Amino acid sequence: MVKIFIDPGHGGADPGGAGSGLLEKNITLEIGTRVRSILLNEYQGVLVRMSRSGDQTLSLKQRTDAANSWGADFLLSLHVNAGGGTGYEDYTYPGIGAPTSTYQNIIHQEIIRQTSFADRGKKQANFHVLRESRMPALLTESGFIDNPADAAKLRKGSFLESIARGHANGIAKAFNLRKKNKPVYHLVNAGETVYALSRSEAGTD
Repeated sequence: MVKIFIDPGHGGADPGGAGSGLLEKNITLEIGTRVRSILLNEYQGVLVRMSRSGDQTLSLKQRTDAANSWGADFLLSLHVNAGGGTGYEDYTYPGIGAPTSTYQNIIHQEIIRQTSFADRGKKQANFHVLRESRMPALLTESGFIDNPADAAKLRKGSFLESIARGHANGIAKAFNLRKKNKPVYHLVNAGETVYALSRSEAGTD
């Protein structure tokens, strides 16, 4: 089983960035919850744990301690940017190589594909969650909360779903997760017998 630890940034007394009537802590939780749902509902062989499932205040150490003690295979830290820019970027720890860099490349590509965000690049930074985690870790910054155009997108549930889908698809590709088998339905016609149905399903008709 692949263990994915999702860390929605900020929370509780720490709202994170703010702009256009939005709070970063709420957006990251919404995206994280959607990523979790996609992974668990659509893929097999994956376990997901979140650093917070509500509006809790957590220190950075509490977040990495939880991921480390669980033995996560990957830590995803979700954030929304601020400071007057636009678009998407992500971060790994400086100097880190494969497999983290490989995961970054795959997830980055999927998020850009799903969201059509302006691509601000794949970057590195000495952030606590990247430095103190004992597994590959990626911190993502999905849009700028203080940019009116980005904020308008972040207000829409459909766009948050696209962001989440990009993250989830990227993780699934990076870890070669298999899709769950979908049930096959057969429309039974009036007068159709079980014998005829079984022959049809077997391709003998």
